[in-house]
Amino acid sequence: MKQIALGHTGLNVSELCLGTMTWGTQNTEAEGHAQIAMALDHGVNFLDTAEMYPVNPVSAETMGHTETILGNFLAKGGRDRLVIATKITGEGSVATGGAPITPARMRQAVEDSLKRLQTDHIDLYQMHWPNRGSYHFRKLWGYEPPRDKAAIEAEMLAILQEAKRLQDEGKVRHFGLSNDTVWGAAAWLRLADQHGLPRMMTVQNEYSLLCRQFDSDWAEFAALENMPLLGYSPLATGLLTGKYAGDVVPAGSRRERSPELGGRITPFVFEAVSAYLGVAKEHGLDPAQMALAFYRTRPYPCLPIIGATNLKQLKTSLESVNVTLSEEVLDDIALARRQFPAPY
Repeated sequence: MKQIALGHTGLNVSELCLGTMTWGTQNTEAEGHAQIAMALDHGVNFLDTAEMYPVNPVSAETMGHTETILGNFLAKGGRDRLVIATKITGEGSVATGGAPITPARMRQAVEDSLKRLQTDHIDLYQMHWPNRGSYHFRKLWGYEPPRDKAAIEAEMLAILQEAKRLQDEGKVRHFGLSNDTVWGAAAWLRLADQHGLPRMMTVQNEYSLLCRQFDSDWAEFAALENMPLLGYSPLATGLLTGKYAGDVVPAGSRRERSPELGGRITPFVFEAVSAYLGVAKEHGLDPAQMALAFYRTRPYPCLPIIGATNLKQLKTSLESVNVTLSEEVLDDIALARRQFPAPY
């Protein structure tokens, strides 16, 4: 597996990142550790988690359990060969009682994550979503932008100042965004440059063949500012594997716990899924591997965060690095997108 530069961080990471959000609900600790072992064997050195995890469902009772599972693995050794990313939960989460990100909240969250992860530093610390809200997670249809620019920027500056203190103390190496907008990213960078504070290095937004919002203004920003996309839900929560084709709900699947898959089940989605499954079949490709390999064709820095609930699924995703999409495949994908530009 190739190692690639992670933006301006100076870190080199694997071209796939292992996501962990099911560990503690859909997966046991032993299963999570088995996933890490398999990923390491395939050359993965980049893992992503969050203080809010596990999900399906998110709850105050289970908050932090995934970091604990990961921390128990790290305690066995090998921390120095891994790049660990985690996140602070934003405003409105049931896991934190709706608390927004503040300097004090961030400092406490970092300390708590370090303890659960059993490490002395976090390589990449991300704002799980902005306090001002965003259009992600199907909120686009009713999105209203904030208007109090001065208050928003004052809040950002205070967070960056605390980020600098945490960085100077060696507790966090780099900071990043998640579920943010182009304006937000630009504001974070401008304030950091003006005040000599840490730069937001990456952005973790949703991206898949079914969710292509990033391929517009965000694409330009990521390319010109060298802010890599860490794409979550690259298989559209399993839709692009074909396992839900025909509107079925396999036993033990994510859809069994979340029937609408976070708003992704719409009147149009299965037609779009069928189109992409057809492209994969026509060219003799595994549909999940095609969806993941598509990331490597993007004209901006990006990599997918892969997740799995069993080792067979994980192996399929890990082996996607051996797949290169031909121009014919890319032409057919482009045609499918034109037919179904926004299925959810």
